[in-house]
Amino acid sequence: MANVCGLRTLKNEPVPLKSVEVQVDVQGHVASVSSTLQYENQESSPVEAVFIFPMESNATIYSFVARIGDVEIKAQVKEKEQAQEEYDDAVSSGQQAFLLEESDESSDVFRLSVGSLPPGQSASVTLSYVTELAVQADDALRFCLPAVLNPRYTPAGSKSLTAAGSGPQGESVPYTLSLGVHIYSPSTVQSVQSNCPLTPLEFLSQDNTEAKVSLSPGHKFDRDVELLLYYGQPHQPTAILEAGQPSAQPGSLMGDIVAMLSFYPEIPSIPSSQMTSKGEFIFVVDRSGSMDCPMNQSNYEQTRISSARDTLLLLLKSLPVGCYFNIYGFGSSFESYFPESVEYTQANMETAVQKVKSMQADMGGTEILQVLQDVYSKPCLPSRPRQLFVFTDGEVGNTKDVIDLVKRHALSHRCFTFGIGEGASSALVNGMAEGGSGHPQFITGAERLQPKVMQSLQFALQPVVEDISVKWNIPADISVTPLSPLPNVIFQNQRAILYFQLTGQSSGNISGSVSLHYTLDKKAVENTLTLNMKPKEDSSMLIHRLGARKAILTLEGERGEAGDKTGKERAVELSIQSGVSSSYTAFIAVNTENKQPIKGPLLRRNIQPMMFSAPPGRMMRFAAPAPQACFMKCSGSLPAAMFDSAPVPTAMMACSGPMPAPMFRGSGPVPAPIMASKKRCRGRMSPAMDAAPMAPAPEQDTPETKDPLLELISLQKVDGSWDLQPSLASIFGKKEEEVATALPGKPEFLSVWATVLAVLWLHGHKMDFKDEWQFVAAKAVAWIKAQSGADLTGFVAAGNSFLGLQVELQNFGLQE
Repeated sequence: MANVCGLRTLKNEPVPLKSVEVQVDVQGHVASVSSTLQYENQESSPVEAVFIFPMESNATIYSFVARIGDVEIKAQVKEKEQAQEEYDDAVSSGQQAFLLEESDESSDVFRLSVGSLPPGQSASVTLSYVTELAVQADDALRFCLPAVLNPRYTPAGSKSLTAAGSGPQGESVPYTLSLGVHIYSPSTVQSVQSNCPLTPLEFLSQDNTEAKVSLSPGHKFDRDVELLLYYGQPHQPTAILEAGQPSAQPGSLMGDIVAMLSFYPEIPSIPSSQMTSKGEFIFVVDRSGSMDCPMNQSNYEQTRISSARDTLLLLLKSLPVGCYFNIYGFGSSFESYFPESVEYTQANMETAVQKVKSMQADMGGTEILQVLQDVYSKPCLPSRPRQLFVFTDGEVGNTKDVIDLVKRHALSHRCFTFGIGEGASSALVNGMAEGGSGHPQFITGAERLQPKVMQSLQFALQPVVEDISVKWNIPADISVTPLSPLPNVIFQNQRAILYFQLTGQSSGNISGSVSLHYTLDKKAVENTLTLNMKPKEDSSMLIHRLGARKAILTLEGERGEAGDKTGKERAVELSIQSGVSSSYTAFIAVNTENKQPIKGPLLRRNIQPMMFSAPPGRMMRFAAPAPQACFMKCSGSLPAAMFDSAPVPTAMMACSGPMPAPMFRGSGPVPAPIMASKKRCRGRMSPAMDAAPMAPAPEQDTPETKDPLLELISLQKVDGSWDLQPSLASIFGKKEEEVATALPGKPEFLSVWATVLAVLWLHGHKMDFKDEWQFVAAKAVAWIKAQSGADLTGFVAAGNSFLGLQVELQNFGLQE
């Protein structure tokens, strides 16, 4: 049967989008991106092409240019409703028009409309944006070009751009992607890594501060394109001053100098001797149907929910003694393991571990708002700072409502977020973390979730930074206006970027200094940047654009006092003045050079990006009804025995072969959301796949491969110790009797012996995963040191001999 996935023309030909070309220029920790989309109408009638695509939520779009033949049309930023009306009027009158707008549901989804493209006509649109690069746990700078837009679960009564239709699988996307990256670094460029094949890194300067690299041809759109850039001095503080536009009014944002300050405050790590905490740790885990998808397209066995399970077990063992904790699971509904947060005791921990081991992606849709409302309705525990950890694949339709809720409770907690899998919403993951004074993490490709979660746990355990302020020491005739709010929290090895408008000087060097002040452990700390520089002139005004976007985000949602302009009005003014997009504005371009209206019926073509597909052979069954929408096309008949006791929805899947019967079990109507088998069906997941609880269909039994690291950690007790038991001995490659016989002391020290061996084994066999077990080992060491009467030096020497290792005392903390 023919593969009809994706959008086709009336003649069953590919949609009019032909190619996407992306050029990235990285200067330090800022990336400027130019993306060109090439269209061609191969039909006999005019076409309106609508392309819905993802972007990084932190991206600042500042330019949109359309080209038709020799005519170039530069779009203007206008208030959104006005731009939409102008576009509709132009298209209805037969004029060529282009409209680029941010989705109302989420800041990381955009819609590009190309109106009245004549038969045989080619057109291209180029959008340019700038973005800051996030710092990773290993000090890499992360750039992501989203290529996957997963359908967002939308609560009843709401609308969603991403649920408007199905997108094709990666291999069937009828357009190509090319990407080139030019890197300018203040220090040496050491390497560039990616989850996609790259050409070899080519250095363009003798000191290796300039380089370029490209995406290898043949990208199949089965993943976001992620680049990790490694510099020689990743924590170098910087100050950049950018001159204003000569044509802009002095005193306006675009007419004045804008400063971008990048600080790297030094926050000490938490020592093992202080591994006790009176904090409250709440873990909120997405258990919607989409969490049963694989982490990546190369490994279908590791699902998002299984990765979350393993990570939760690690977290439960890594929590500090003396804390309180609770765990929530959510989907269309939610549940908590305990009515309220409970003390971190052995019994409570064991209860939680058993529940985590049975956790499944069986709770339907991704409705995160209601579970957060329940969390925030519970009063915070006195003198126990609340730390919220949220795990989700980010397929949420009401993103802005969720972020607003987190912001309203920002003073009562810190929120750490984890976007799991390809296509996780950067707007949701970044927005919740920023609104909750926490830190976001993204886990894609073959990455392990555990190291990034442990980094966030380390952040949560850091001493609280208070009284954050910035002080300027510059000539008195220069006034300073902040464009971005000061951070509520500062983390170790994390960059703090601040933007300021400098009014009163337009040329010449600016001398002086600027310092970041804060209080840490009741001690005043100061980080200073020296200024002696002439503002740079840059026609693209990238620093101004970034500063404007920060100011716009602050204004969005603000309400002015009586008689003042609202935050929306001021945001629209600043957006139009700076040429930067916002949720209240849109880019509009109309081809006024074309005097002759385009005649003929206008055909609408929805061009969807790639959607994440199901693993080969993995079928899903649904336990509850859902809307009978038509999400997939079918080129042949479905077997009658495929459904049991349920009507068959029409036009559901694009099938390339027979599907097994019976595939579904149940007594109710079979919902439209179906996870299609890649082997038997060339369809894709339905946009509403989260709308009903689901469970994997029976598959062939395969022996479960246990991770010895997780096995060892799962055996640790709350106080940090291990008891000797057969399962622990087997990890060492020994029998329980052998371990007991080798005890270098009295029988009452058997647990000390087992714990020393466990710590030695971690250092001797799992040093590559130290980020994952550092807190487990710290608790163990603290417990060992508290045991009086044991010869710790002798225990370590005997343990090294017994396990065939050479781990020194100071390497794992048993020696002061």
